[in-house]
Amino acid sequence: MDSKTNGFLSRFFHLDENNTNVKTEVIAGITTFITIAYVLIINPQVLSSPFEIMGDGQMAEKISNGVFIGTCLGAFIGTILVAFYAKLPFAQAPGMGLSAFFAYTTMLGMGYSYPQALVIVFISGILFIVITALGIREAIIRAIPDSIKLAMTPGIGLFITIIGLKNAGLVVKNDATLVSLIDFANWRGADGNIEMILGAVLALIGLCIIAILTYKNVKGAILISIISSTIIGIPMGLTKISNLSLNIGPKLSDFFEVSFFNLDFAGLFQGPNLWSSIFTVTMLVLSFSLVNMFDSLGTLLAAAKQSGLVDKNGEVINLKQALMSDAISTAAGALVGTSTVTTVVESSAGIAAGGRTGLTSLTTALLFLLSIIFVPIISIIPAQATAPALIFVGVLMLAGIKEVDFADVTNALPAFCTIVFMPFTYSIANGIAIGLIIYCIVKAFTGQAKEIKPLTLIIALTFAFRYAFITLG
Repeated sequence: MDSKTNGFLSRFFHLDENNTNVKTEVIAGITTFITIAYVLIINPQVLSSPFEIMGDGQMAEKISNGVFIGTCLGAFIGTILVAFYAKLPFAQAPGMGLSAFFAYTTMLGMGYSYPQALVIVFISGILFIVITALGIREAIIRAIPDSIKLAMTPGIGLFITIIGLKNAGLVVKNDATLVSLIDFANWRGADGNIEMILGAVLALIGLCIIAILTYKNVKGAILISIISSTIIGIPMGLTKISNLSLNIGPKLSDFFEVSFFNLDFAGLFQGPNLWSSIFTVTMLVLSFSLVNMFDSLGTLLAAAKQSGLVDKNGEVINLKQALMSDAISTAAGALVGTSTVTTVVESSAGIAAGGRTGLTSLTTALLFLLSIIFVPIISIIPAQATAPALIFVGVLMLAGIKEVDFADVTNALPAFCTIVFMPFTYSIANGIAIGLIIYCIVKAFTGQAKEIKPLTLIIALTFAFRYAFITLG
């Protein structure tokens, strides 16, 4: 990259004002991409799984191929918008929680087809665009009490950590205790899963590499750890180079057949009872919207605070542009065949690597686009190599817990609920929702009802209604 290009990028993205440079931003963008790249593999599997379950393997393969291209394009559109419009270091991609809701509740549980479910996501995106343009989403942010805002960063830190621990295989399912540490001694048994144990060991090695390099102030510590762990994983049998295949023809063909602009508006309301269909669709749109809104708001607030991208009033710089990028990408993602595109928590990995401007997200966006061709190369990176990045980001974000006021129980309990419900329910939105509901109840019954803003109460009641009448899947 020549000095003229460097100069243009520096001026356009205000690198000097943000105390960063092109090299740091590009490394941060690559780090974010590698950390979130698993979505390109997992999202097609999730959205096609209802067809596998129903025994239609041929359609499952078509949907998987179509959703893969749609995921790349949806993530590219959302992230490039953040890069040029909001000029912030955030990536956008389909949210895995919402993808699961899309597949297992909306399609498999309620019987909606893939094109009909895309319509629901599209409508929620249009709703987002409208309320963002009207400034309602910003008003919602201001309605969130300070105690809950302060709790978001450590809460999301723990949420990212548990994702990392799960991806690493360090924390596993346990019927007696819900979760437990992997049994490292299991290698001695005849049915021992050696590969899983080696994966957990690799993740610990990667985590130590990040810590050591960070202590020594080595730039790009997280990216170096991911690359190093991928190489170390070759002799361990975790990095499977033999899986490389660059044939994208079938994926493109299936994308245009089943995913591209394949929305079934008419079929959505063809049930025997029109009003019942309208009510059900409205509830689904509300559910997608609430989860997406508070997932993205929580991520933006927490990650911006982590990176110092807040103004003197503590509000996220270019917040409205970031929210509008999120809204547009939700609608655009549905048009190209993928589930709700949202601001992803893995953006924090790039921020931890030094990303401060839209150049970080531009780098990530271009890699999403190139993934249409080169995803087989990305797919050889084992999950255990990227998991340490998430765990380490959790360490950095947990530091914010010292700002939470635990002296006043009416603030402490809502903050605590916000923090713990995020990792333990696997949802940022649930953490914020439960925190808001508890906040309103506690304040109302301790003579502090005047501290509850009207919009705060409306949001809390909306979430309570959602939990009462809309299945979480």
